[in-house]
Amino acid sequence: MTTRFAHHLRLDQVRDGERLALVADDQERMAIAKRLDLASLDRLEAHVCLECTGDVVRAKGRLVASLDQSCVVTGEPVTALVDEPFALIFVPEPPAPGPDDEIELGEADLDVVFHDGSAIDLGGALADTLALSLDPYPRSAGADAALKEAGVLTEEQASPFAVLAKLRKDEP
Repeated sequence: MTTRFAHHLRLDQVRDGERLALVADDQERMAIAKRLDLASLDRLEAHVCLECTGDVVRAKGRLVASLDQSCVVTGEPVTALVDEPFALIFVPEPPAPGPDDEIELGEADLDVVFHDGSAIDLGGALADTLALSLDPYPRSAGADAALKEAGVLTEEQASPFAVLAKLRKDEP
């Protein structure tokens, strides 16, 4: 069984301006759903344009997915549609830092993916992009009622001002 959405492209075969349409099959979608703890992943595809300069590959395009996440409160499925543009830069793995070296990442470094000098894993990078596009706290329509029933206060009810207002009402 496939363990991930792997689309390895050899650097010597990547062509500048090449366009790709990647569509995850059933096994790939099941593996990604398991990895990302999704209730289901019904669709995952990407349309990609590659730009190649030496051993640096830029991948720009659009990621589209249809999925169900589990509500963080009730566990019920929460349907989500992802339709996100992306821009990834694949660069050679840098030399290993020394024990006293510090590595600082800037905002421009956030979409950098390292490769081994012979191939890039475009599918793996796209699965990671999907992971970053997900709602970290999906909530179903019944989440608020379930929280209220469990006695959990809303942010507004738990604010210091709400507590002070309640104290003020309770004063004789």
